[in-house]
Amino acid sequence: MNIELLNPYVLKILISARNEDSISSISERIGLSYGWTHKWIEELVKEGILKEKWRGILLQKNNRSYQNILRFIKENLNNVKFYYSALQLFGIEYCFTKTDAVYLWTEGRYNIARYRDYYPIFIKIKEKDYSLFLEYCRKLGLKINVNKGIFYSPEIVKELICTKKDNSYVDTLNSTIDFMKENIYNFQPALEMIQEMYNKKLKIKYREANLV
Repeated sequence: MNIELLNPYVLKILISARNEDSISSISERIGLSYGWTHKWIEELVKEGILKEKWRGILLQKNNRSYQNILRFIKENLNNVKFYYSALQLFGIEYCFTKTDAVYLWTEGRYNIARYRDYYPIFIKIKEKDYSLFLEYCRKLGLKINVNKGIFYSPEIVKELICTKKDNSYVDTLNSTIDFMKENIYNFQPALEMIQEMYNKKLKIKYREANLV
């Protein structure tokens, strides 16, 4: 295999590519210009990993180079950061919820009960996209609801009610506040942060006051 193909653009293309796909759709999902996406797809066609089809491409899943790249991804990119970044390449409608919503709204200042050996990623996925989500997870060896290691904990919904925060879609702030209030013993410090950061009148006593 041409060593020049082992670059971030090609990895993103192969992570994002579906069995039947178009260059424009892949370009949009991976955030790379059409011209550069077309260039790298041409190289993948030469390698036999992709096959040209009228106005699109076909993924050659039995190609040895493709299988080796997938094996490399599964063995070397199986970490928290990859689970989050891979989601962006699926082309599905989703948003972060529960603990992940708290993490985003506190701008990374509050993350509870998650560590390397137990790291659920809480997301809502639009019902129409769930089968596609499962297909990507099977392809990349990403875990779902296993309660061990890193895994997705998805909630399937017909409609998403969310907003954008730091380039990620997430439950609204008010919805996240309601979740924290329902789990006050875990999230009171986070509510204090939210109260300060967004000038919310939540009637949450500060930690210093609680010690008096």
